[in-house]
Amino acid sequence: MHGYSRLGRSKSGGVIGGGKSSSSSSFSSKSSSSWSKFVYLFMSAIFRRRGLLLFAPLLYIAGMLLYMGSLSFDIVLVSKHHRLPPPPPGSLYTSPQLFHNLWPFMLNSSNNSTSLNVLMKAWTVKEDRQWKPCANKTLPQIEFPKSNGYLIIEANGGLNQQRLSICDAVAVAGLLNATLVIPIFHLNSVWRDSSHFGDIFDENFFIQSLGKHVQVVRELPDDILQQFDNNISNIVNLRVKAWSSPAHYLKKVLPQLLEMRAVRIAPFSNRLAQSVPSKIQGLRCFANFGALRFSEPIRTLAESMVDRMVKHSSQSGGKYVSVHLRFEEDMVAFSCCEYDGGAEEKREMDIARERSWRGKFKRKHRIIKPGANRVDGRCPLTPLEVGMMLRGMGFDNTTLVYVAAGKIYKEQKYMAPLKQMFPRLQTKDTLATPEELAQFKGHSSRLAALDYTVCLHSEVFVTTQGGNFPHFLMGHRRYMYGGHSKTIKPDKRRLALLFDNPNIRWEVFKQQMKDMLRHSDQKGTEVKKASESLYTFPMPDCMCKQVEPKNENANIGKTMKL
Repeated sequence: MHGYSRLGRSKSGGVIGGGKSSSSSSFSSKSSSSWSKFVYLFMSAIFRRRGLLLFAPLLYIAGMLLYMGSLSFDIVLVSKHHRLPPPPPGSLYTSPQLFHNLWPFMLNSSNNSTSLNVLMKAWTVKEDRQWKPCANKTLPQIEFPKSNGYLIIEANGGLNQQRLSICDAVAVAGLLNATLVIPIFHLNSVWRDSSHFGDIFDENFFIQSLGKHVQVVRELPDDILQQFDNNISNIVNLRVKAWSSPAHYLKKVLPQLLEMRAVRIAPFSNRLAQSVPSKIQGLRCFANFGALRFSEPIRTLAESMVDRMVKHSSQSGGKYVSVHLRFEEDMVAFSCCEYDGGAEEKREMDIARERSWRGKFKRKHRIIKPGANRVDGRCPLTPLEVGMMLRGMGFDNTTLVYVAAGKIYKEQKYMAPLKQMFPRLQTKDTLATPEELAQFKGHSSRLAALDYTVCLHSEVFVTTQGGNFPHFLMGHRRYMYGGHSKTIKPDKRRLALLFDNPNIRWEVFKQQMKDMLRHSDQKGTEVKKASESLYTFPMPDCMCKQVEPKNENANIGKTMKL
């Protein structure tokens, strides 16, 4: 082995230990030869003294161990002096350093800003080619044939996963000509919310709105319950696979429904395929955008919160920005990403992962790669990163920002720079009084419903981590705003590289952020593809495209279904 590869170079450019590579090799060879001669002479001396002959094996072994130990020492030196390759760009959380460098420029741009706030001109909406809601027009209003039986489903997860299950259940009930029982909400280990359907959604409105399309009842009739010994758990639970087709329901579920008069499907999340016949899609549309509205207590406070946001943003025409910030402890833990908390953060994340997902992250062959996750855009954006992105896009320190979130991990530390960049920031805890929020405390889905409503009515919505909340909001906003989601959906792979470049110039950073905003604007009116969800892309299943004729003498626009 060459001395260079084992020990590396010294500051003087030579090999540690002096001399060039060839001379070192020669020295090593001579050294080895000298060692061999020493061992030979030593062993000869021992053999000449017969009294020490019995100790020869032990002395030989000791000499060999010493010799091997010297090799081991060389290996240690290699590991000490070997320089590891630098981490891949974007794999480390270095955003605080970037903020430290860019903050003076942000301050200067705020003080010298004379142009209109980007909030007033963020989106390009073509008034002559807007989409219009028309979900209820696709549904035939017919006399119900006799019901084939009762469908019971269990909705699990958080607010919008429950919403998805409810809307899909309406569609399946219509497909099977079944009577839908108001869905049961499963107590989720992560969300930990014991709310029932009527605590979150307006139960009477739901039943009445669907009255001409799907039969809905609050509970099973007594005669059906008696058939199962008054225990709903005795009703057969059909294990339907995820994304099952309508044909599967007609072939496997309908016969059981006709025979038993009641069937149960639990869990029911994502149990209906995305691509189904237009009549079934129409039921999904109407359930989501027409029949589901929040309960009266939630609506009352949520509408007040929206009014307060509009009043606080009067200088920008009542327009404000909302951000869905996914930086709760559970989300940070689940992402398996690393930030700047060191050993304490690692210990807290290990505890959080084990608490919510027992054993999942400790399975054999499970490898956690925080750097790879960050480069791949899988890490939740910190409040600091969201703030830098928005300031780079042109939103100045006068912009009113609403943050929708649960309990932020190490809130005082991580929220401070966001508040520094946007001092007019609001949350549900600052916008509503403790007395107003008291009835919702301890119920994460009801609190999420408040956030959902305030975000729905914002001029700009910012999504930072994916999930059902932003997906449903984007679809709902498209349904409300002529087909445009008015949503900033950042390219987090690109952001990871930019945030890991503390020497980037402010002008370059701003241009990158504005390009990202422009891209979000262009993607705002995307039309649903076969494999995508209509809850995110309601066009064309739930909306009609209205084209205004170019002829000025024309009296009305022509509406056509695509």
